[in-house]
Amino acid sequence: MARDERNFRSTYYEKVGCRGVEERKSLEILLKEKPLNLTKLTQFCIRFTVPKIHRTVLWNSLLGVTPVYDKSREYVMEQRVAVYNDLLKALKTMRIVDENTPTSRVLYAMWLLEKKQLYLGRDITQESHFCNITKVLLEIFDNDIETYWMAKSLYDYSEEVTLEMGKLSDLTYTILEKEDNGLYIHLKSCDMLTALPLSEWYRSFFAGVLSEPALIRIWDKICGGAIKIVVFVMIEILRMLRRRVLRCVDQKSLFECIDSIKNEQETADMIVNAAIELWQQNKGHEYIPQSKVKSLS
Repeated sequence: MARDERNFRSTYYEKVGCRGVEERKSLEILLKEKPLNLTKLTQFCIRFTVPKIHRTVLWNSLLGVTPVYDKSREYVMEQRVAVYNDLLKALKTMRIVDENTPTSRVLYAMWLLEKKQLYLGRDITQESHFCNITKVLLEIFDNDIETYWMAKSLYDYSEEVTLEMGKLSDLTYTILEKEDNGLYIHLKSCDMLTALPLSEWYRSFFAGVLSEPALIRIWDKICGGAIKIVVFVMIEILRMLRRRVLRCVDQKSLFECIDSIKNEQETADMIVNAAIELWQQNKGHEYIPQSKVKSLS
């Protein structure tokens, strides 16, 4: 009986996004392993919500910011700090950024410079997926240097999304038709289905679409390599807004409808809970990006 009660509580905690004591202890044990086992840590991210207290260490490890060998971490971080400072100094010398430049734009300019894409006249205030990702990370983490390196790795995942966009779009339409045929028919008949900016939303992992506290639970899965979860987030956004979406008859009204949830924390939490559950039901964790496969090999 005690065992059944414990299992029930664990299931309940997982659904509402809370962490059970057993899962937290398991993660703490994994984080003490030398060297860190990235495969096990990835599996934890796939299965559970990462406790806030351990998110910095876990994301840094999975995104390749810090190495798995503890003896190498100090040296590696020294090099990352040096690169960061050199880039920042160069940007200030060229007067591209100053003390008044928003941090997200500074990091974007640093990334452009490092990628040799900061040509004369490049507008660093333009919208970009890198900048959208960075804005969310800056809300989660306090260390700008670590944030920069994490943003670079997450953007690599964004590039994986670009390569898989055709498959992800087809999967979105297929699952929506299966899960809510009425909604699918309405969107298709009004020419709104293919008008959805899936590429924009998927490549930024819904940054700016959902509130940050809810979004980070999806990004836990992204850090574990499960980029296909974006499909299920899209499905649940449409289903959560079903009544309002069915009243939309053009693209403008549909986008305004979806944009309305940006500041609705409770709605965002329900969307994320439902998306994770649907993703798990569809074995959505089977696909791992090539960049993740390389880092684990």
